[in-house]
Amino acid sequence: MDFISMRNETSHKDTLYYASRDPEEGLPSNRSVLRACAILRCFEKSRATMGLAQIAKETQLSKATAYRLLTTLVNGGMLDRPNKNIYVHATGLARSRRYRIGYATQSHEFSFARLVSDSIRSSAYESGMELLELNNRYSQTVAVRNAEIFVREHVDLVIEFQTYVKGASNVASRMLDAQIPIIAIEIPHPGALFYGANNYRAGLLAGKALAKACLARWHGTLDELMLLELPVAGPLVRSRLTGVIAGLREGIPDLLDEKIHFINCHGRFESSLEIVRKHLRHDRAQHVLISSINDPSCLGALSAFEEAGRADNCMAVSHNGSLEARCELRRPGSSLVASVGYFPEQFGETIIQIALDKIQGRQVPQATFIKHKILNRENVDTFYPNDAISGKYEADSLLYSRR
Repeated sequence: MDFISMRNETSHKDTLYYASRDPEEGLPSNRSVLRACAILRCFEKSRATMGLAQIAKETQLSKATAYRLLTTLVNGGMLDRPNKNIYVHATGLARSRRYRIGYATQSHEFSFARLVSDSIRSSAYESGMELLELNNRYSQTVAVRNAEIFVREHVDLVIEFQTYVKGASNVASRMLDAQIPIIAIEIPHPGALFYGANNYRAGLLAGKALAKACLARWHGTLDELMLLELPVAGPLVRSRLTGVIAGLREGIPDLLDEKIHFINCHGRFESSLEIVRKHLRHDRAQHVLISSINDPSCLGALSAFEEAGRADNCMAVSHNGSLEARCELRRPGSSLVASVGYFPEQFGETIIQIALDKIQGRQVPQATFIKHKILNRENVDTFYPNDAISGKYEADSLLYSRR
C-alpha cells in the first residue's frame, strides 16, 4: 500500500491518501473498485447466476465485504438480484431465456400441501420463472396425465408432489423419456432429485417425545402403540413410524412387539376418525400412545378417542407441524403432545434454487433433507408467533380438527 500526495484546492494543503498500485501501469486505483472488478469477472465464465457464498470464495473476500460490494453493483445496474443472495449479470439476465417450470401439487385438500404450493409459487415468481401449475388431486391417474401435459408443454424442469409410490415410475418415465429433469417432493421417483423429510430421523424425534410423555404421565406404563400408516406412500414414508418405534424404545426399552398395531388411515382426518372409532369398540386399552404419518390422521384418531370419552387414555405425536396441529397443541387439555415440524412454508426457496442449479448445469445433491424440529405447547408460539394474528384461520382450523 502506498501513500499518494494530492493537492486540496480549498485549503491549498497536501493530503495523504491510501491507494493501491496497478503493478503494470504504476497508477493508483481504489481497492474497492478492484474488488468490484474481481466480482464482475466471476460472471465471465458463462455462468448465468451465482450465490453470495460462491462469489466470496472465488474472490477470497469475506461474505460481509462481498455482500456490500454486490449491493453497490446491483444499485449501479451492473448486477441484478433475482432471489435472496443470488446474483446475475444485468446484461446476461436481459439476454437469458425465462425458464418454464412445471409444478404438480399433491392436492388442495391438505393445508400442508397448500403451504408447499404457496412457497414454491412465491419463490418461482421472485426468481423470474414461469410456473405451470397442475393439481394431482391425490390421484396417481391424474398425476400421470399431468406428467404428459408437462411433456407436451416442453417445460425445462418438473417439480413433482404426488403420494403414490407405485405411480412414481409411470410419472417419472414420461418426463425422463423427454429428458426433463425432476425434483420429487416427499416420495422418491426413479431418476429424480429428492427433496423432503428425513423420515427415520423425524420418527426418532416423535418416538422420543412420546417416551418422555409416557414416563412423565404414566410412569412408563404402555398398553398399546397405535401407528397410523399410509401404505400407498411406500417404505420411505413408513420409516417415519419405524423411527417412532426406535425412539420410543430408547425411553421404554421393554416395549413388546405385540403391543404395536399398524392401522391404515389413508392419510385423511375423516378416514382416520372412522377407522379408529371402529377400533375402539373392541379395544379397551387404558394407556395408548399414537403416532401417524401426518397431522390429519392423528387428529382424526384423537377425535375418535374424545368422542368415546377416552381422551385421558391416549397421548399422541404427529408429523408435519401444520396449522391444525399447532391449534390443537394450544388447546387446553389436548392429548396431542407434539408434532414434528416440516416447515412447508420454507420449501419453495430451497426447491427453486435446486431447480435453477439443475437447469443451469451446476452440481446438485441427489437428495436434500428437511431439518426437523419438535413443536410442542411450550415452543409453538416461538416457531409460529403469527398464528394468533390469523384469528379466523385459527378458528376455522380448530373447528376442522375437532369435528
